[in-house]
Amino acid sequence: MDGNVQTYKGRLVTKGFRQIHGIDYDETFSPVAMFKSIRILLAIATFHDYEIWQMDVKTTFLNGKLEEDVYMTQPEGFVTPENAGKVCKLQRSIYGLKQASRS
Repeated sequence: MDGNVQTYKGRLVTKGFRQIHGIDYDETFSPVAMFKSIRILLAIATFHDYEIWQMDVKTTFLNGKLEEDVYMTQPEGFVTPENAGKVCKLQRSIYGLKQASRS
């Protein structure tokens, strides 16, 4: 109305809080590095005059392949009357899964 364009980004997120350890997933992983380890690597790189590159991957959770079968209910607004009783089988890891960071 005021001439500004508003954009919204949609994401499909699972209800990972409903997953049960040992049934829906076995392991989780949190990629955390100790500060001492980073300092040691930087010291070695400096000593040997290595070039250091830093990268940030924004879609890591969307590119991981799942090793186990994971099913989720259909998102609201997506369900059609003829497919009301069906579920979605995930082929790739998505946000909200407990094992997303592991894959």
